[in-house]
Amino acid sequence: MSQDNRKIVSSKHLAEDSEWPLSEVEFAMTILYNAFSKWIVRCSAAAGQAELSVVDVLTLHNIHHRDNEQRRIDISFMLNIEDPHTVNYSLKKLIKLGLVEGTKRGKEVFYATTKAGHDLCEEYREVRRQCLLSSLNGLDKNTEELSNIAATMRGLSGLYDQAARAAASMS
Repeated sequence: MSQDNRKIVSSKHLAEDSEWPLSEVEFAMTILYNAFSKWIVRCSAAAGQAELSVVDVLTLHNIHHRDNEQRRIDISFMLNIEDPHTVNYSLKKLIKLGLVEGTKRGKEVFYATTKAGHDLCEEYREVRRQCLLSSLNGLDKNTEELSNIAATMRGLSGLYDQAARAAASMS
């Protein structure tokens, strides 16, 4: 069996010749995304809020991270979510759960975490520390290596965004 045939790729038809390294990355991103999604939802549940979806958790943490009020458009931009209705739905849900509150200023609504939202984020942080960070040492990656991986992933994100725009112009 050749070296290329032993690679773990998303689909054989997307991994011919020089295409296999990118297909290998795409498969890794797929399983990473799904594992990450599962993790943040379960971490949120362990922190005391089992009703949140992936976008809900990301939205809540984005608002809390900035520690100042955020507009829906800013949240969508930071999370790279193209459909603002997705974030809007999460904001409504987070408000209903008492984790976020909105303040209208002119035509804009600015969102901030409530005390309950702050407390949930802090409990999430503790669960993360206990369940995830304690296992990170087993990866044998130092902080500089993790930062390099993150930079590579952000670079790939830009490539995929550009490719998505190009594909949209073809349809």
